[in-house]
Amino acid sequence: MPKKGKKKSGKLSRMNEEERLIYMQQKMLAEEEQNKKKEDMLMQFLKDKLSKEESCSIINLNKLNVQWRSVLREVKAKELQKDIEVLSQTFERVVDCKDSVIKSLAKDVEESEEQYTHALRSHLQNIDQLLELQRERIALLKEEYQQELDAVQKEFETERKMIIEHMETEASYLQNVVLAMEQNITEAESESKMEFQNMRDEIKNKNLEEKHALRLLLEGSVEDLWKQFQLALKNYTDSTDDRRIAYEALKAKDEKSALEIEMQMKKLQKIQDSIASVKNKISVHARESEEQNRRLREKKEVMLKQFQKLKSQMNQARSSEHSRLATLTVQSNATLKELQRIINKGEAILRVAEMCRKLETEEEKVLPFYPSSLSAEEMEAVEKVSMAKPSEQLALLMQDYIALDQFWKRYNKVLLEQCALEREKTLLTQDNQNLRIMLKQYLDGISVSEEVLSQENPLLILNNRISLQHKIPPQIPVTETRVRRPVHNVIEAAHVVSHTL
Repeated sequence: MPKKGKKKSGKLSRMNEEERLIYMQQKMLAEEEQNKKKEDMLMQFLKDKLSKEESCSIINLNKLNVQWRSVLREVKAKELQKDIEVLSQTFERVVDCKDSVIKSLAKDVEESEEQYTHALRSHLQNIDQLLELQRERIALLKEEYQQELDAVQKEFETERKMIIEHMETEASYLQNVVLAMEQNITEAESESKMEFQNMRDEIKNKNLEEKHALRLLLEGSVEDLWKQFQLALKNYTDSTDDRRIAYEALKAKDEKSALEIEMQMKKLQKIQDSIASVKNKISVHARESEEQNRRLREKKEVMLKQFQKLKSQMNQARSSEHSRLATLTVQSNATLKELQRIINKGEAILRVAEMCRKLETEEEKVLPFYPSSLSAEEMEAVEKVSMAKPSEQLALLMQDYIALDQFWKRYNKVLLEQCALEREKTLLTQDNQNLRIMLKQYLDGISVSEEVLSQENPLLILNNRISLQHKIPPQIPVTETRVRRPVHNVIEAAHVVSHTL
């Protein structure tokens, strides 16, 4: 060993400062690599150990779970056997009750069938009687209908004849009016024809005068114009041949119409005479219609007064109904809110009942209602009172709540149990306080502490004094090194397993 040190020191002595620094850095790097290899080997060893521990903990945990499940299965099987026994007893009791109910219902069904047959017979008899009455009533109605039909037919025939006569008179009147209108049209047509002839003659005269004037001024152009005029005249005559023929036919027709006009004039004279007679009749009918209109106006005024009165009554009724509707809507909203509150309260009661159902004992599930404490005589008296018809209003209202008797029984039972438990709780709290006081006195008697020494204690007597007044020694702080206890970090295996898994 000293030889190696000498060699190294000699080697270092032969090196300069730079080579020495490089050599020292290489040496430090080699040491760091060795340390890293050692740390990696240690970490790999710890990881392998941790994996083995984890696999062992998983296997042990599975074994514990299997054993615990088997224990739980056995306990649960025993509990289920007990529950099955209780449920079988309750099922048999319920089956017996259902059998008795079925028998009573079968008897009720038989009685109801007998009542149904009796009621059916009486109903059929009543139906037969009603059918006979209905047939007689239908026969009477047919006779009345036939009589009314004959009367209506007679009235229809008379009205039909009157309407036909009126229609014939109106048709003759309209024919006369049409003839008069045709005569007026023919007269207007003849007048228009005369005006047309006059205008045509005037136009011809003007054309002749213009032609003479143009002939004097423009002789050369007149010949060309004359040729053009001849051509236009020829075209005009060719185009107006049909009109001329029609004009001649109309002229002949006009002569015939003149003869007809004379005949129609005579007819018009007759029509004027008839018009005068009709006017007299119209005046008579106008007077009658005025009288009738006066009566109708009076009736109209009376009807308007009645209408105004009925309208005011209707407005009053509408206002009263509107106010009633408003109050009804307000009351309905209030009732809806109250019903919603009751529904919420009922849902809360049902939730509480479900929660209480889970906390019921087996005895309460089998026998939910406690047996009555009344004697047989008292029960008979109660039944007689309940069967009797109540006379007071409050008793009548209470009849609607008979179905809640079982509920009130359970409620009273729970209330009594609550009162008993509260009373027992007060007694137990008092006993607990007394025991605490006694335990404190006992502990004060057997223990020695500053609080006990400062108070009166019959077990500690020194110099004929019960309490010891002594000076409290100076206390050493807990954080000081000479009194501080060593702290050991302890980690449970279950905690490690839960975090690793």
